[in-house]
Amino acid sequence: MGHNSIPTNRESNGGESHLVVFGGKKIRRVLHNGEWYFSVVDIIGALTDSPNPRNYWNMLKAEEKKDSGVELYRICVQLKLTSADGKAYKTDCVNTESAFRIIQSIPSPKAEPFKRWLAQVGYERIQEIENPELGTRRTRELYKAKGYPDDWIEKRMRSIAIREELTGEWLDRGIQEQKDYAILTAEISKATFGLTPAQYKRLKGLQRENLRDHMNDLELIFSMLGEAATTEIARNRDAQGFDENREVAREGGDVAGTARRQLESKSGRKVVTGENYLPGPKRRKVLPPSPGETPRE
Repeated sequence: MGHNSIPTNRESNGGESHLVVFGGKKIRRVLHNGEWYFSVVDIIGALTDSPNPRNYWNMLKAEEKKDSGVELYRICVQLKLTSADGKAYKTDCVNTESAFRIIQSIPSPKAEPFKRWLAQVGYERIQEIENPELGTRRTRELYKAKGYPDDWIEKRMRSIAIREELTGEWLDRGIQEQKDYAILTAEISKATFGLTPAQYKRLKGLQRENLRDHMNDLELIFSMLGEAATTEIARNRDAQGFDENREVAREGGDVAGTARRQLESKSGRKVVTGENYLPGPKRRKVLPPSPGETPRE
């Protein structure tokens, strides 16, 4: 079953946007309907060095409407992107074609190099849609560059595939809203680990980082089991709509949660841990939670 149009950022558990860098400036982007959409204010910030790109964008829209009668907001789509405070807000975003239109309205010596950069970024996505192995290869190379060993990378890549299969099932079964994906994911996580993804990130001292990139082998394995079980139950039961799939998510997570508790009982060690898989900046110590509790500092 193919689902190339599914935004793969759903894999991040919280709708985290991806970041790319042009000229030292970070530009947020998110996959929407199978193509990259970029934050307009981030594009403006990269091209103009304006201290307030949002105001610049508002003035640009007003000037274009006055001078040419063009309303630039009509070529934008409002998508949720993570802001500096770690929260997701609806933000004006444009695909590559619409970004070129906006760039034409901005007098900047960086316009031409930005166009070339933008074309390359968009082209990479087209390549990945036509040949998914390219995207997989780039992801593997990125993890290797970050210092992850090959055996962990194999598990992580498998976890991504299982996650995409699950989100594809949810899409086919009537789940459309990003917030619903987050709720269903939280149900699986609670049943599997006793923590929502947000609580789990807090336990590990994470903020905007991807939770699963900081899981060890066992944490990844149980994440995969919970999501694979959810997919299997949804198919066999032909669950439709949000309510039915929410119940299935709990049941799928219970499968993994039961297996986790059995392992902990036999091994004498907890699977859920506040440790990060790779060493990073010093983080605050967090006490591991009791079952059903929120992590405590």
